[in-house]
Amino acid sequence: MSRRISYLIVLTICVGCLLSMRTPLPAASEQFRGKIFSTGEMPPVDSRTELKPGDKAPDFTLPSISGESVSLSRFLGTKNVVISFVPAAWTPVCSDQWPGYNVVKSMFDERDTVMLGITVDNIPTLYAWTEEMGGVWFPVLSDFWPHGAVARKYGVLRSDGTTERALFVVDKQGMIRYIDVHNINERPKLEVLMQELDSLK
Repeated sequence: MSRRISYLIVLTICVGCLLSMRTPLPAASEQFRGKIFSTGEMPPVDSRTELKPGDKAPDFTLPSISGESVSLSRFLGTKNVVISFVPAAWTPVCSDQWPGYNVVKSMFDERDTVMLGITVDNIPTLYAWTEEMGGVWFPVLSDFWPHGAVARKYGVLRSDGTTERALFVVDKQGMIRYIDVHNINERPKLEVLMQELDSLK
């Protein structure tokens, strides 16, 4: 079996695993699942961004759960960036979406891409949440204070103070190439995101 075919088989299995996840968390995480707050159905979209593909991505610097501050401009000229805004820690879809990206980290690596995860929760909350999830491979950033300042800059701060479930793809030149302000009740499709990252090559 050729190396290429083996790679495609592994890739197909990984994608299949991620796309088939229908419960908030894997069945083995019963203890964590009991700690998740159910938000119920929410208005799908509650804000409107004025940013569009082709615009320069607004720079920002936010504290991360690792203790360091992370700036978008750090990656200029070296990496594509996916900015993933999620509404709140300890909620079902968010607790499904971010751990799911762990399964396919290699797909981001192959596309020379890093992810930055942002919520309006404070650092202690984000630390406890990600630890309970078993960790994620990308920086998790707090837009807590000034509350939602970065989310507001990107036009995805909701009227209740949380953020939209949104993805922004930023290329190595710092330009926005793709925006998905998604139905807050659903996880964005991985295959669509990968297609957009492939278009950057």
